[in-house]
Amino acid sequence: MKIDKVESILSGNSHFVRIITDNGLEGIGQSGCWGYMEATHSIISSFEDYLLGEDPLKIEHHWQYLYRMGPFRGSILTAAISAIDIALWDIKGKYYSAPVWQLLGGKVRDKIRLHLLMGSDRPDAADQGTTSEGLRLNAIDAVNEGFTAIKIDPLPDGYQSMSLSQLIKETKENVSALREGAGIEVDIILEIHRKLNPMNAIALAEELFEFHPLFYEDPIQIDSIKSQSEIAQKISMPVANGERMHNIWEFKEMFEIGGSQYARPDLGLAGGITHVKKIASIAESYHSPVVTHNYLGPVITAASCNIDASIPNFITQEFSTIDEAPVNKDIKTDWVRKNGFINVPDCIGIGISMNFNQISKQKYESRLQKNIPMRIDGSVGYSV
Repeated sequence: MKIDKVESILSGNSHFVRIITDNGLEGIGQSGCWGYMEATHSIISSFEDYLLGEDPLKIEHHWQYLYRMGPFRGSILTAAISAIDIALWDIKGKYYSAPVWQLLGGKVRDKIRLHLLMGSDRPDAADQGTTSEGLRLNAIDAVNEGFTAIKIDPLPDGYQSMSLSQLIKETKENVSALREGAGIEVDIILEIHRKLNPMNAIALAEELFEFHPLFYEDPIQIDSIKSQSEIAQKISMPVANGERMHNIWEFKEMFEIGGSQYARPDLGLAGGITHVKKIASIAESYHSPVVTHNYLGPVITAASCNIDASIPNFITQEFSTIDEAPVNKDIKTDWVRKNGFINVPDCIGIGISMNFNQISKQKYESRLQKNIPMRIDGSVGYSV
């Protein structure tokens, strides 16, 4: 069996890869560097000359070759490798007529716990008055739907120009409303989205400890693993990092210097199934749970769930309702949500089928964020 065709498409607001073998097997993958998908798409063409004619089952060899064929690193490169890797594992599962989770050592759980990526918007928002009230009501709805964990960005609009006192006051109001709606039997997760600097990130974290979040995620920009570690050691609540990290060496350093307690790898960015399995093992050696990141749709969800099913230190899988939205109607998945969980299916491959012809007809829309927060003094709002 040999790789006969490698296809890369930009469709909707996603980047997909399809690999076809000379005996007709098809593998589907997706990249996760969503800000620069056009660049990731272009890298696939540089991989194609190498991949055509190769044995698709030699996944580790191909990963190493693609990663080391040039003296450059970064999220765009690993995103492209991630998409290829997921597609090759999909082919391998189909070749052996087995779920990918079975090839990874077998399942250690029967269902995957989800945490809902949640906001404050509601159809009746105009009648609700405040962001905090929207969060409270959405939390109640999520709990009634069966979710046992929910996640929000708790920072108020205009946070970048607020005094520290106002930032703390309004963020606490949001988190208090979330906890009130969720109750104490549901975990809440606070995603800061790298918006703060170390000083206000630490001050805010201590004020939010009373609400007992599962973890406090990405408080500052990811430029320095050492700085992330210093924050983690200075605050009382657990910290999570990793959704913008690319490889096992970064995660090793994060844990080695006493950093975050939760690892947040993204299957579409951190090297696909091959590499995230290794990241999970590094985390396990530090007694650290893995909380796989994803908000891009059902392909990454399926790839992630195969990892989640097969590792002992998994806690919860990020889940966005985009998986169930009309934009993904041409992607069929065996990983079907039931309330706040997904039962592990006896699927073949990663458990995805896709109408690639229909997907390729969808108009591409970039996800690149061009309207970033600005401070009142005219400077860029994301903290340095």
